[in-house]
Amino acid sequence: MAVKIKLQRLGKIRAPYYRIIVADARTRRDGKAIETIGKYHPKEEPSFIEVNSERAQHWLKVGAQPTEPVQRLLEITGDWQTFKGLPGAEGTLKAPEPKPTKQDLFNAALAAAGEEPTTEATTPKKKGGGRKADKSEKSDKAEQADAAEPAESEKAEA
Repeated sequence: MAVKIKLQRLGKIRAPYYRIIVADARTRRDGKAIETIGKYHPKEEPSFIEVNSERAQHWLKVGAQPTEPVQRLLEITGDWQTFKGLPGAEGTLKAPEPKPTKQDLFNAALAAAGEEPTTEATTPKKKGGGRKADKSEKSDKAEQADAAEPAESEKAEA
């Protein structure tokens, strides 16, 4: 049985991502796989490539033939050079830059504004849901109005 290492397309229109699979050469592109040995996300910057090197080396040694796109991916990760005994086995895979945390972004914004954080929050959290909060606001307004009426009546009597 002829075995190939190929890409299985997943994802949606204009947002593809691929699995690197080992499958019979006669199966269709998205057909049944013998084994999944990696992932490839071409739309990320830089492209995300993850290959299980041990399994890739195993399948290459037993005679699995990679398709051209998979061979390029194996060259980037260094697995193809390792298999062929060529120099450059460390590969040329680029690592993405680490994203700054929200705390780092917050501190950078404060430094740009020239201030230090003084409290956790600027406004207190509201308690309760919609209806209960509305009733408490109405009762607060009613109490304020009741307190204002006796003061007005005292002024009128005087």
